[in-house]
Amino acid sequence: MSPYAAGRRRVHRSVAAVVPLAVAAALLSARSADASAPAAQAQVVRTATLGDVPLGTFSNGLLPGSVADDRGVDLGGIGSDIYPAGRKGEFWTVTDRGPNGQIKVNGSKRRTFPVPGFDPAIVRIKVTGDTVRVLRALPITTSSGKPVTGLPNQAGRDEAPYSYDARTALSYDPNGLDTEGIVRAADGSFWLVDEYGPSLVHVSARGEVLTRYVPRGLGLTGTDYPVVEALPEVLLHRKINRGFEGLAQLPGGDLVIALQSPLSLPDTDAGEASLTTRLLRFSPKRKAVTAEYAYRFDPVGVVDPGEDDTSELKISSVVAVGGDRLLVEERTDRAARLQVVRLDRKADILGGRWDDDTTSPSLEQLADPAGSGVPVLAKRLAVDLGKVAGVPGKIEGVARVDHDTLALINDNDFGMTDGTGAFNAQGRLVDSGIETKVVHVRLPRGI
Repeated sequence: MSPYAAGRRRVHRSVAAVVPLAVAAALLSARSADASAPAAQAQVVRTATLGDVPLGTFSNGLLPGSVADDRGVDLGGIGSDIYPAGRKGEFWTVTDRGPNGQIKVNGSKRRTFPVPGFDPAIVRIKVTGDTVRVLRALPITTSSGKPVTGLPNQAGRDEAPYSYDARTALSYDPNGLDTEGIVRAADGSFWLVDEYGPSLVHVSARGEVLTRYVPRGLGLTGTDYPVVEALPEVLLHRKINRGFEGLAQLPGGDLVIALQSPLSLPDTDAGEASLTTRLLRFSPKRKAVTAEYAYRFDPVGVVDPGEDDTSELKISSVVAVGGDRLLVEERTDRAARLQVVRLDRKADILGGRWDDDTTSPSLEQLADPAGSGVPVLAKRLAVDLGKVAGVPGKIEGVARVDHDTLALINDNDFGMTDGTGAFNAQGRLVDSGIETKVVHVRLPRGI
């Protein structure tokens, strides 16, 4: 496949402040009291930008005729995750479900899909200087080679899909995937996570869905690929558009899946107010979840000073950093902090009372889970990205480049905004101007 050319962009570099030795010594002595100290010394060492590639050109190059009208949208959304591809400067990334937004009609929000023919794709990129270039792309397809699409699966469970102007209802698609995290297995196949089910998706090296693992009781029918109900039933209470988003591959091959937000258990209000979400450990060999962990967010004002809405907290990325240790990204759309956690076997809550949706109060309702006997994962702040100059907003992908360096990628939402102003009178995108960027951040103390 011919690579797509990407426009050149200017590199933005932050300049590290010179700290007098006496001040540095004072900072070191106070580190135990100041959890944010490591972040103050991290710095951006490279910024690269994806140039403009018309979405129709990209999509039709993969699946001819799939997109009749891209409405002026460029390729974006590849920042749903990033994973090292084995060569210097090269990474695997994955798009989400495609351009989408929200428009209010008669006081109710409708979910719009301006390019309904868009098919989620796995995209291999190369960072060279200040440029991100697409090397290769794999369309995600069904068993018969058809596009899975990014459309919602089930009426009554997922948001109803509408056209770009929210005037015309679109059809649901049981094959549809809202793809997020990505890792590549030793055999060349890929594992992805999806927000609709939520689900874990095994994809061949060619992009074909091999198996989709969903919660027990989901009852998803009509798919053109195998669906296995192998995940805890309690996940049926996932918040809309907040299913699985983070995915890591441990050294032994096990996967760790992060639920983006707390479950709506027993109801929406409980989930919106909760600081407790869940991580799952999945064994590809056993094709089963083998452990579950309670993960506790920091207060929203700590993650994003000035923000007071707890429901803005999300986990968007998890990264294996050796043994059973992970980097976990806690974020809002404006700020993010990376925490180091270890998956302690004693913290496993799989199959216990917290997986029973009749338990009252639920895990999500507990103001102090640890105080109530829940083994919450311990964590340590690695870096506060909100305090690192040059890091863009809405970081959804994190990859470890080496002991000292992380690669971050943002989700630019395909340049879309919400509301009726997202498209002009001719139905063409009014671009937000937000670009897809890959940023390298160096941590002086490593991970």
